[in-house]
Amino acid sequence: MQIEFKATKRVEQGTGASRRLRRAGQLPGVIYGAGADAAAITLDHNELYHLMRKEAFHSSVLNIDLEGSKESVVLRDAQWHPFKQQILHLDFQRVSATEKMHLKVPLHFVNGEISPAVKLGGGMISHVITEIDIACLPKDLPEFITVDLKDLEMDQAVHVSQLALPAGVEVVHHGEGDPVVATVLKTGASTDEGEEAAA
Repeated sequence: MQIEFKATKRVEQGTGASRRLRRAGQLPGVIYGAGADAAAITLDHNELYHLMRKEAFHSSVLNIDLEGSKESVVLRDAQWHPFKQQILHLDFQRVSATEKMHLKVPLHFVNGEISPAVKLGGGMISHVITEIDIACLPKDLPEFITVDLKDLEMDQAVHVSQLALPAGVEVVHHGEGDPVVATVLKTGASTDEGEEAAA
């Protein structure tokens, strides 16, 4: 999915200038990285607000048209107003086609309802992790990673090491062990018994 939006160079900087921009329906931002100077930019708030609601916007290589010059970037940080539906500032990092990048991508869970754990065991699947940190070249970046739960049985869990990763994509581990991605929760009386046993 190709996402492209326009931006203009921002000359005035500082709190007052940013406030004036926001009152005019504009949004301050910055592009940095890839060995080039940081560039202060101005974006259209409404356009970016709607783009931010798309899952793919947060885990894709984006194209910024900066006054006719195209930049390939990823979203690195978004500052929101404490209680208004308003973005205050966006940070974008340039990406190089030849350098691996680190990014969090969402996990999409499928076939949970037909797994033996749910159909036969009456369990409920708990999604322990909903996104994962990966490293890959920009061309290999997936919008999401699918977690197929069709074979999951009671008293089983899906671990990070069991994820089917696309070619060229590797998981970036923080800490030790093999984190659990999804697990089965017992429902009804069996849950109560389990809690009593644990107590």
